[in-house]
Amino acid sequence: MATYKVKVATGTDLLSGTLDSISLTIVGTQGESHKQLLNHFGRDFATGAVDQYTVQCPQDLGELIVIRLHKERYSFFPKDPWYCNYVQICAPSGRIYHFPAYQWMDGYETLSLREATGKTTADDSLPILLEHRREEIRAKQDFYHWRVFVPGLPNYVHIPSYRPPVRRHRNPNRPEWNGYIPGFPILINFKATKFLNLNLRYSFLKTASFFTRLGPMALAFKVRGLLDCKHSWKRLKDIKKIFPGKKSVVAEYVAEHWAEDTFFGYQYLNGVNPGLIRRCTRIPDKFPVTDDMVAPFLGEGTCLQAELEKGNIYLADYRIMEGFPTVELSGRKQHHCAPLCLLHFGPEGKMMPIAIQLSQTPGPDCPIFLPSDSEWDWLLAKTWVRYAEFYSHEAIAHLLETHLIAEAFCLAMLRNLPMCHPLYKLLIPHTRYTVQINSIGRAVLLNEGGLSAKGMSLGVEGFAGVMVRALSELTYDSLYLPNDFVERGVQDLPGYYYRDDSLAVWNALERYVTEMITYYYPCDAAVEGDPELQCWVQEIFKECLLGRESSGFPTCLRTVPELIRYVTIVIYTCSAKHAAVNTGQMEFTAWMPNFPASMRNPPMQAKGLTTLETFLDTLPDVKTTCITLLVLWTLSREPDDRRPLGHFPDIHFVEEAPRRSIEAFRQRLNQISNAIRQRNKCLPIPYYYLDPLLIENSISI
Repeated sequence: MATYKVKVATGTDLLSGTLDSISLTIVGTQGESHKQLLNHFGRDFATGAVDQYTVQCPQDLGELIVIRLHKERYSFFPKDPWYCNYVQICAPSGRIYHFPAYQWMDGYETLSLREATGKTTADDSLPILLEHRREEIRAKQDFYHWRVFVPGLPNYVHIPSYRPPVRRHRNPNRPEWNGYIPGFPILINFKATKFLNLNLRYSFLKTASFFTRLGPMALAFKVRGLLDCKHSWKRLKDIKKIFPGKKSVVAEYVAEHWAEDTFFGYQYLNGVNPGLIRRCTRIPDKFPVTDDMVAPFLGEGTCLQAELEKGNIYLADYRIMEGFPTVELSGRKQHHCAPLCLLHFGPEGKMMPIAIQLSQTPGPDCPIFLPSDSEWDWLLAKTWVRYAEFYSHEAIAHLLETHLIAEAFCLAMLRNLPMCHPLYKLLIPHTRYTVQINSIGRAVLLNEGGLSAKGMSLGVEGFAGVMVRALSELTYDSLYLPNDFVERGVQDLPGYYYRDDSLAVWNALERYVTEMITYYYPCDAAVEGDPELQCWVQEIFKECLLGRESSGFPTCLRTVPELIRYVTIVIYTCSAKHAAVNTGQMEFTAWMPNFPASMRNPPMQAKGLTTLETFLDTLPDVKTTCITLLVLWTLSREPDDRRPLGHFPDIHFVEEAPRRSIEAFRQRLNQISNAIRQRNKCLPIPYYYLDPLLIENSISI
């Protein structure tokens, strides 16, 4: 008789345990065991438990390769989902085999798990293992399907269980994904999100944390009358009352210094949209700024041409926003513009705006605003630029270039890489909860009852249109971080903490990916000859980039360096890139004039007409402001159940070399974190959004 000692670990999240019966079959190279019920006297498979069992076999099964977990009904109890972390088996020889699961078993089903060693197709020779990986991919492709979200945008997850709830209310026009109480802002319909597959959903802790924060805040807004007021703000200082509690250092600084030119320029470097600004070597024809206009703001002994040649002139061009129609909010027509902003980096080390044009087409009705104009003219011109920043940030840098692209990476991985594949093991921590938060995001942002319809000048179609236009111009090179800084001409710009920190994290990540990839892919032929890898890459090109060849996205990978670059881009996009544009949202947007989502008066066509009253009348009204801020507050606060970058509690890798690489990666991230914290002690505005301790492994909010 051969005795196998078995450990079965149940997840630690609340409700992970089950009352259903669990049986085990062990498969080895020399045979397989009988199906054996795993049962002790008392409770088995409780939340957080590691249960131990003994399985007797008539003979030694040889090297263990696969196990099967059978989940069946127990007595009269109803179906009870179970989250299995892993199964560990000690063979008669003393060798320990690890079988990672880290997934839910929902119904009465059988789950086949392979031993944890990472293997590509070329590493498998046994027919049973080759068939196992083919069957796993076939099953996942039958379950996970692509679905068109908005024509021109990356496709997203559609699975059979992903459906709106049955309507039980009388109003047929009530949005399926946005059940909201009349007079309240958008509230997530919890019943809708529960139809997601269990393996894609938030944990109980994260769900509770997310929804319990939103409800009380919405109720507080309602009780204070903020959600019923369609009037203009009477005083700027009243905006501070939206969030009366204690604010962060950065949020307080924004509220105090938002109108200053120095802070306006600072946000292009270290705000929530730090990837837009680029060095200007020639003033574009559509922006006829002359030396006479800006000479007083460049300092003595220089001129515009000289500063252009020195590389001290920078441009923020919002041409991608041009031409979108606007909607009505609170019964009033909203307005839009696609401005240009010229900035100067002076010898004192500050980025300062020196000229603003509120249209892509110059003309007599489109003056160029200067710092020497009246206080309110100049402030409103800057506010129009900040309005355009809202769309550049929320639609492009945040939603499109992190959330939607990351979901496509995730779905392509699920459909094409089996769990034993080293790339699956490498990528799976960076896809955690992304589908869940994107489901919420689509409901909250891109829905007829959502934020884009209730709080943005462009409405649903315009907001989506900005993303469609941006995706049509997105390139593979722009996602390769070091190239992006060089292409924009900002690789040596002082005081660019976003660049410094992002490159530090990128380099640590690239080194980690290099170590992992070269362990499993010793040569270029191993990359080119991996059919599962190639299918993953092809599907991303087809479903995320929609087959657009001008994007430069590869349709296949032929060398190890190409694979390293590709995987680094994927992981960085799903982690640090999202942190850079998401973590500081509330700090920079809580003071609404710094980041308005709508404007109620058209862009100025003449100078000298703006006053405090017209400024306040142009800003969003009280209700629109509060709806926007409530949603941004909710979507920028990471709920509990966090996993910082490099923190991988799920054991997918068991080989020594990958385990050492993971630990080395974690140590490098700790060093980066310490360096960032030391630097921030000397800064008036700390920049901590790319502190590895604050970066999530995945896009989960």
